[in-house]
Amino acid sequence: MKKFNLFLYTIFFLFGFSSTCNSQIIRLFTGTFTEAGEKGLYLFDLNREEGTFKLVSELDAGPNPSYFCISKKNGLIYAANEVMNFKGIKGGGVTTLKYNAKTGIAEKINELTVPNGGPCYISLSSCEDFLFMANYAGGSVAVVKLDDKGIPASITDTILYEGEEGNVSNAHMISSDPAGKRVYVTDLGLDRIVIYYFDPVSGRLQQIPKGIVKLTKGAGPRHFVFSSDGTKMYVINELNSTISVFNVDTKGELNPVQTVTTLTEGFKGESFCADIHIGKNGDFLYGSNRGENTIVTFRIGSDGKLTLAGHTACGGDWPRNFVIDPSGKYILVGNQRSGNISLFRIDEKTGIPIEPGKDYKITSPACLKFSDIE
Repeated sequence: MKKFNLFLYTIFFLFGFSSTCNSQIIRLFTGTFTEAGEKGLYLFDLNREEGTFKLVSELDAGPNPSYFCISKKNGLIYAANEVMNFKGIKGGGVTTLKYNAKTGIAEKINELTVPNGGPCYISLSSCEDFLFMANYAGGSVAVVKLDDKGIPASITDTILYEGEEGNVSNAHMISSDPAGKRVYVTDLGLDRIVIYYFDPVSGRLQQIPKGIVKLTKGAGPRHFVFSSDGTKMYVINELNSTISVFNVDTKGELNPVQTVTTLTEGFKGESFCADIHIGKNGDFLYGSNRGENTIVTFRIGSDGKLTLAGHTACGGDWPRNFVIDPSGKYILVGNQRSGNISLFRIDEKTGIPIEPGKDYKITSPACLKFSDIE
């Protein structure tokens, strides 16, 4: 009887161990800047516990798929092609791929030219009926209507921003708030944030009253993230290496609360901020410093204000983009210039990325996202 019980215990132990190991494997997509002949979008099976990357497939997402978004609703990947001429037409592009989670293969099913060119950011509307695109080089934003299968069908709105005070527009990010009520655009070149209503019928943007918020001249607002309840907005400023905190009122208007540096005290070299994310539990905020080559961690207070927790070397050169895994326990950093993805574990108490694991060599990683398509 004892031998039988020991046998059962062993079986259950091994099954549990196997399940735990399998649960550590997750799909990771990486978009890159491409050279001739490169496909641009890579799919990995990542074992977070062991820190190993297994290449599943290389996907043809067109030239320079430097940013992308994923539709769980339609099982599609939308890649922004950061070019000034797409398929022989002046403008940028959006390439759509149909993804099969079982095979790990994605097939290109659509290509669409986007006016003005140089798109560097793409996001889905809350209803997943439209795409929003920010065109850095083209100084504009565009709205793309999707058909009933989620395939890009037409451009429903384009806004071209005029320069001011000798500066040109460089729209860098466009995305909805958590409630999907309003759309926000950061303009790095004009040091401002523009706020819109979005009409889901016409697919057009309309600026709200007090819909332009100016930041410090030379700040260079790049990316932003909202608190889960939508009452706070955190903007990372590329050019002066700061993060600005705003209260978001019921009208969607922004009111400044705090600005903090992202750099280590005493740092003297050149550095340019890039990406920003909030941890799973909402207690910590992270930003990347290109030049200082660090990930900065802030603790978020009950009032939404930030307190520095620490800095972590990013594991490479030029951390353009990073992502926190769904468990909230790991962070992966795409280092563009050194051509590698670095994996870190997040300390539960301090929130700081620690214990860098194995990294993966890949040319010019620009965007990292986990797949939630089953």
